This record gives sequence, structure tokens and C-alpha cells, in this order.
Amino acid sequence: MGEAKIPEKLEVEPSKGKVIVIFPARNEEKTIASCITAAKQSKCRPEVLVIDGHSTDNTVEEAKKAGAKVVFTKKRIHPGKGLAMKTGLEEAFKRNPDIIVFIDSDIENLSPEWIDKLVDCVKEEGYDMCRGAYFREPTDAPVTKLVAKRLLAIFFPEIAHLDQPLTGEVAAKTPVWKSVCETCLPDGWGIDVVILIETAMKGFRIKETWLGFKHHRSYRAYREDVGKLWKMSEQVAAAIIQMARKHGRIDNIDCVST
Repeated sequence: MGEAKIPEKLEVEPSKGKVIVIFPARNEEKTIASCITAAKQSKCRPEVLVIDGHSTDNTVEEAKKAGAKVVFTKKRIHPGKGLAMKTGLEEAFKRNPDIIVFIDSDIENLSPEWIDKLVDCVKEEGYDMCRGAYFREPTDAPVTKLVAKRLLAIFFPEIAHLDQPLTGEVAAKTPVWKSVCETCLPDGWGIDVVILIETAMKGFRIKETWLGFKHHRSYRAYREDVGKLWKMSEQVAAAIIQMARKHGRIDNIDCVST
């Protein structure tokens, strides 16, 4: 397979102290308060931002009561995971943090240790980005298993070993996030894998750390019918193929046996 030239490993100054945790959210009133509480109990004492995609339930009220700063996306689009993350980064940059952490807001068993492990990987171990991985139900994560990992194996084999390329739990040094933001990040579900690919292609050091078992509400919405994930599958697949074209990997498809 053809491989685009990857830049030499980039050196980023060691991270210091200030941490911001960002929760992209839309209609997560049942879990957002407990997620914020868990984040605030982290030993790094982070500032917590909730980026709300114009929820129609009590997500905003619950987030404010739990002590988070709530910021709304400028556009009302769904799916808008990418837009929420980009909005979160814009807000975080204004506060000059050393490390920015993203955590999904539908997690039912989030603990402070998750944030601690992600931050320590960056702050203490010196990695540029740390990505969470976890045990899940056997039928969970069909888009990861059948779309993302398969396409990464074709186009970006050097990162295909990562267990959770679509993880929502990611910590990175602020200069890394700023560098990735210089690229064209999507507004939808494709943003997680694009961030991974762009970080790797820029030569940053990435580590995946195990966080344990993940219980999240969204799984129950599709466990009986994974067809509900068609839009996510479509956007993730398109994002990886677009990245393959951008980085000179598109001809790798010719090496796949049919």
C-alpha cells in the first residue's frame, strides 16, 4: 500500500497545570449533572464547559446547577457533534488551558479517575494526546467495528491498532488542539476520526489508555436496531475516505482483495 510521508515527531512543550473538560451535549438531562460532578472531583480540578446543541429537555438547567459554564452552538444542526467540539475548543482557547479534555455526556458510570488517567497520560507521561478505550457490550460500537476500524486498516494502517478510533474521551495539549483546528474539521459524527487521523499525520505522539467498562445511554437507543446508526456510519466512512484522498492514501483501496 502507498503511504504518505509522515512528518517527523513534533515536540511540544510539557504541559503544566490548567485543565478544561468539555462535554458536548444535546438532550442529556439524565446524565449531564453526574458527569459534571465526576469531572469536578478529578484531582486536576478542571474548569468544566458544556457545549449545548440546543437541547429541548432540561440539559442546560441541570448543567448550570451542577456548576458548569454552558455555551450554545451558533447553529442548530443535528448531528452536530463536530460543531459542538469546535465551539468548545474556541471557548477553551480563550481561557488559556494547558490541557483540554473531551468527555461524552451520556456516560452513566463516569468517574473522576477517567479524567485523571487521561490528563496524567499527557501531563506526566508526556504524550501529546491520550484517547480513552474501554470494555463494552459485545453488540455495542458497530460503527467502530464495521466501518471505522476496517477503513483505517485500509487507508491508515499505522493507527488501525487503536481499539477505539471514535472514542469521545480524549485529552491533548492545547497546541495539539490548535494545530488540528487549522485543518477543516467536520460538523457531524466524522470529527472524532478526523481528529485522530490529523493528529497522527502531524506526527504527534498518541497513546490509548484503558478506562474500564463504559455504560452509556445511547447504546440502548440502537442495540435492537443498529440501522439507526446509518447517518453516523455514513459520515464516519465519508470522513475517512476524504482524509485518505487528502493524505495520498486513496489508491490503497486497490490493494484490498475482493
